[in-house]
Amino acid sequence: MNTPIRRIVTGHNAQGLAVVEMDSPAPNSKVRNATGLVSTLVWVTDETPAKMDLKIDRADRTIGVPPPANGSVLRVVDFPPITAEQAAVSQADVLKEMGVSESSDQPARHAFMHRTASVDYAIVMSGEIDMLLDVGEVHLQTGDIVVQQGTNHAWVNNSQAVCRIAFVLIDGIDPLNSTGA
Repeated sequence: MNTPIRRIVTGHNAQGLAVVEMDSPAPNSKVRNATGLVSTLVWVTDETPAKMDLKIDRADRTIGVPPPANGSVLRVVDFPPITAEQAAVSQADVLKEMGVSESSDQPARHAFMHRTASVDYAIVMSGEIDMLLDVGEVHLQTGDIVVQQGTNHAWVNNSQAVCRIAFVLIDGIDPLNSTGA
């Protein structure tokens, strides 16, 4: 695993003054067996607008990749270089481990293909990675930012080093399954 993610959470004391409530490595990290990536859950909200006075660790939970309904997720993911074993894993195993349902009626371009009904901000913090879409792919490097709008995609690290990406997922209206409301 790469360097732990230092997480600082602020809040207010009894006098209404801004204070640090948490300052430590983010404790909710796990290795996904199917892909070998390390996912660190940093924060989760369950509502919009978000409650900011709960005085609890909102990342102290088990959650799949999608954000809660009307909520958001912040996680940092370390993608190791892909191995032959990971390339041969089944898409069903990947999706199950991610807590995501089947993405499409079409055959998957890659076993890592998935989709969530969310707006996703992906910020490449270090390394490089390829983002595969149903049509085409994009090579990303440190500093690149992706805004995904409910699209089917896969992250594939074809480089020789770990790629670290910060993701913010915000619950959205699925453009493929909405009533247009």
